[in-house]
Amino acid sequence: MSTSPPVALAGGGRPRTASAVASGPVDSVAAQALAAFPAVDAEERTRDRVLNAVLEHGPISASELGDLLGFTPAAVRRHLDHLSRDGVIEVKRAARAGAGAGRPARRYVLSSQGQSTLGNDYLDIATLALQRLGEMAGPEAVRQFAVERFGDMERRYAPEIDAAGPDITARAQALSEALSRDGFVASTASIEAKAPLPAALSSVQLCQGHCPIQQLAAQFPVFCDVETDVFSRLVGVDVRRLSTLARGGHVCTTHIPTGRPAARGPHSPATTPGNLDEESNHLQERP
Repeated sequence: MSTSPPVALAGGGRPRTASAVASGPVDSVAAQALAAFPAVDAEERTRDRVLNAVLEHGPISASELGDLLGFTPAAVRRHLDHLSRDGVIEVKRAARAGAGAGRPARRYVLSSQGQSTLGNDYLDIATLALQRLGEMAGPEAVRQFAVERFGDMERRYAPEIDAAGPDITARAQALSEALSRDGFVASTASIEAKAPLPAALSSVQLCQGHCPIQQLAAQFPVFCDVETDVFSRLVGVDVRRLSTLARGGHVCTTHIPTGRPAARGPHSPATTPGNLDEESNHLQERP
């Protein structure tokens, strides 16, 4: 008994014998569609990897993404173009360090639309509720709400960060890991001061690629202030907020000095969550 020669599918799928397609064009089209599902699913998973990499490491260039994920430049750009068309990422022009004059590099970050797709449910309701709270009880009531909200974070994080020991860099890394588990997509980068700069200028930059309450914090900056106070107590030194997603930054960046002794111990009586009457000295600026 002879075997029918293989027939290639129009979409480039796996060849099948002529007898397998003899049942008619409808079955043939259905078979091609089914054969395409795995490829489409794999494409979406790959695109999600690119999006997550932009979220975690942005601003990042296409070539850096390729090196990070092991993709060809053509594959990376195809996915970046698709994500850009969907509006979930955008291009930031940034000069490369040490590159001198010239055209700024194209670097990718999550857009505001992309941020809004990552778990910002019910923020409209929360915003209205806090607006009404402020109208009825004053701004201090909103601040107290923020203190209580971040107080839970501080209580959960403190044992883990204290377990990292007295080293500020280690404590900052422990804070980053705790934040990432809560969906803030955090990372740290150590900046060592080189001569002639004094070693006291060394620091860690703590970055948060996602803020679940970004929309809320944009209208109520006290949330950023209180979060910064919590970070300061947890790591044990005065920290400075350099940029926030709520104020238009592509990440929330906190400057943590590591080159000088801790100004105070973590969770000292002078800096407990209830002691927040002192004037905030956090640097909240647009990047």
